Amino acid sequence: MQKNPHIPPALPLPIRHGVMPSYLWLPEGQWSDLLDFLTSQFPDVSAQRWLSRIERREVVDQHGSVLQANSPVKRGMCVFYYREIEDETPIPFSEVILYHDEHLLVVDKPHFLPVTPGGRFLQETLLVRLKKQTGNQYLTPIHRLDRETAGVIIFSPTPATRGAYQTLFQQRRVHKTYHALAPHLPDQIFPLIRRSRMEDAEQFFVMREVEGQTNSETRIAIIERRGINDLYELKPLTGKRHQLRVHLASLGAPIVNDTFYPVALPCRGDDFSAPLQLLAKSIAFTDPINGEYRQFDSAQSL
Repeated sequence: MQKNPHIPPALPLPIRHGVMPSYLWLPEGQWSDLLDFLTSQFPDVSAQRWLSRIERREVVDQHGSVLQANSPVKRGMCVFYYREIEDETPIPFSEVILYHDEHLLVVDKPHFLPVTPGGRFLQETLLVRLKKQTGNQYLTPIHRLDRETAGVIIFSPTPATRGAYQTLFQQRRVHKTYHALAPHLPDQIFPLIRRSRMEDAEQFFVMREVEGQTNSETRIAIIERRGINDLYELKPLTGKRHQLRVHLASLGAPIVNDTFYPVALPCRGDDFSAPLQLLAKSIAFTDPINGEYRQFDSAQSL
């Protein structure tokens, strides 16, 4: 019987440089050997790079047996390997740890730094940086924060209490406040509440508003005028992807330096001089472990 692809077996390779090994259950199919399978599954990775990993004994099965290029493969087998990225783009900004105890690690994340590995980022991610800095391989982010967004994000250092904090976010018992710089809206009366139904757009990773029952809600107020722009205070009551960016853009005030909304622009690489003007300014909640009220604030400003 084929194994559940969502349940990883015990790791037969150690965590390396803060990164867990990747794994892949073999689906139904016919391949002449391991190298044939790997090159067909990962067309962007050359056979020579796979051979280099195999020669370093860094490709193994679920039992820890080292695999060779000509090893036979079949459905239900699990292959472990280390993900590698050539010429990974350095992110020239540093995170700041705001708070750390046995239950929580709270970090002030800079713009441009991804939270978790993915795409063209591996070592230059907040999670991997923190694992190497703290030596804690159990670190897990409790909630999302876009790569383009700076500010407060919370990690769980231990599996024992992780569920209690995850439940806070699932039950919407966490109060988040964001700041955003966006064009002034002279025809709107603030504060206001923006509600809409958001769904995935046809374009990859972009959201859109559609007709139907609302599933997103944001409270929006103005902190101060700044020429043609305003500094907005945003309080999301729901947590849809890109919710704040979509809601401001739909009102006619796309956040300054937003390359996704209202129109997704072609990828032109990172312009570190033009960060998205969106900041996760604070997170507050009642701690489920000791009952204390906690609030963590970013030291950054827009």
